[in-house]
Amino acid sequence: MPRYLSPRDIDWTALVIVLLISAVGVLQIFSATRETDYQSAWWKQMIYVIGGLLFMWILLAFDYHSLLRYVPVLYIASVVALLITYLVSDKVYGSRRWIPLGGGIHLQVSEYVKLVIILLVARYLTDLKSDELEIRECLKLGGLVLIPTALVLKQPDLGTALAYVAVLIAGAFLAGLNWKYVAALAVVTAVVLPLSYVYLPDYQKARLVGFLDPERDPQGKGYQLIQSQIAVGAGGMFGKGVTKGTQTQLRFLPVPHKDFIFSAFAEEHGFVGVVVMLAMFFVLIMRIVQNAQTAPDRVGMYICMGVAALFLYHMLINVGMVVGLMPVTGIPLPFMSFGGSSVWTDFLALGLVNNVRLRRFVN
Repeated sequence: MPRYLSPRDIDWTALVIVLLISAVGVLQIFSATRETDYQSAWWKQMIYVIGGLLFMWILLAFDYHSLLRYVPVLYIASVVALLITYLVSDKVYGSRRWIPLGGGIHLQVSEYVKLVIILLVARYLTDLKSDELEIRECLKLGGLVLIPTALVLKQPDLGTALAYVAVLIAGAFLAGLNWKYVAALAVVTAVVLPLSYVYLPDYQKARLVGFLDPERDPQGKGYQLIQSQIAVGAGGMFGKGVTKGTQTQLRFLPVPHKDFIFSAFAEEHGFVGVVVMLAMFFVLIMRIVQNAQTAPDRVGMYICMGVAALFLYHMLINVGMVVGLMPVTGIPLPFMSFGGSSVWTDFLALGLVNNVRLRRFVN
């Protein structure tokens, strides 16, 4: 790290919160996978967290302005990597999302593309040098984001694809998108969404039906949601305790160490645990917003707010999914769900925020 950047200037509050969430995630993964084929997942998650911290620290050594110069190259590389993913990856659970690297290691390219989208949006909007975003410029930026979004949808992975859109929307609002365009977009969306149902893949139609009426097919389309809601409700006020959640330990709850980790957490730690965890996520996001407000320049602000939008999207969709407020989709809970690519992406995103924060103190 350059001599003028001091570790004391890192946002330690945000980092401590992230480490607490990660520690709870490791504990919950241990509990959820005990005596299963995935019982080694908890220590793998510890390695992912340590690796994420290392990657975050390395990222701090590079001025974020220098990263922006490579956005075109990173963008092209991302599109090519997503194409390669679709062409060479094996189908797992009906999706082609992971490139096998050998030794049981798989790379989920779409996770890292989130960081490229954040940098792309930040650079594009900053280069406009305007306080109001015209619809033409918005469409151009939307077209750039649409290409990787469409490739991820093709895998298919709706949850990750919409994460790119969330970053785009946040950036557009911050750039001063006129409200008349917002109103027009809302009307178009309201008309198109119902009509687009017929073009959805069968698995997405099934998830939507399962979300709207899970009791219609409790052993099929609605099974995941029903079991998740039972687990959340079973937690009561203080939870059943670590390794004592019946839905989790009796394997009724699907993938309790990944997408449905919050259901398992709610069952074993109860309402109080849920409130504490959501409070930590809230404080984390607010710290990132604060760093955006104190960023040394406009592009730094866009980067921080892009990260905040990304984390907020993941939290709202994942938590909303497990309680039945959102359709079931494969979206991890930041720093908590099991997975190397998602954890490393989260830490690199936090590294971008601290990268911006550190440059406040450069004379």
